[in-house]
Amino acid sequence: MKPMRTERLILRNWEERDRELFHRINSDERVMEFFPFRRDRAETDAKMDEFRGWIAEDGFGFAAAEIAATGECIGFVGLLETDHVPSMPSDTIEIGWRLAPEFWGKGYVTEASEAWLAFGFKTLDRDEIVSFAVAANRRSTAVMERLGMSPDPARDFDHPSIPDSHPHLKRHVLYRLSRKDWQKRRG
Repeated sequence: MKPMRTERLILRNWEERDRELFHRINSDERVMEFFPFRRDRAETDAKMDEFRGWIAEDGFGFAAAEIAATGECIGFVGLLETDHVPSMPSDTIEIGWRLAPEFWGKGYVTEASEAWLAFGFKTLDRDEIVSFAVAANRRSTAVMERLGMSPDPARDFDHPSIPDSHPHLKRHVLYRLSRKDWQKRRG
């Protein structure tokens, strides 16, 4: 992956120096409020290595987001194929994010997501990009709306990775953005 630059951020592949932050965001109760698990250090190290491999192989993925002025990694934002969700067509691309709480509410996710949407529509030549979250996750759905994404209730689904022991986390709402609507928003 060639790093992408936004006004305030650098979006890049994961580096060894990011391990502590990656562990923190994957084990923090606030960040993981809508997930049925918290990852320990070994699990987060393995997941970060997996993310790094996807980016190296495909040129995109859930990439590290770094504040350009300080070099501080704040979490991740990126695009990912949705082959982990059997109800979605095999060529579906989702946009997703996860930041450390002290960086919430500063517009970083929206800023980075705009760059990733441009990459998805221009470079990857996608006709649609989706995002999904637990129905009660208003913080994430608010970002989706800011990005110009629209809810598509006919495509809402019960996430297959959520165990029955967490029924309140199973139902996911799906938002979508077509290339045509993205182009209209950009003027």
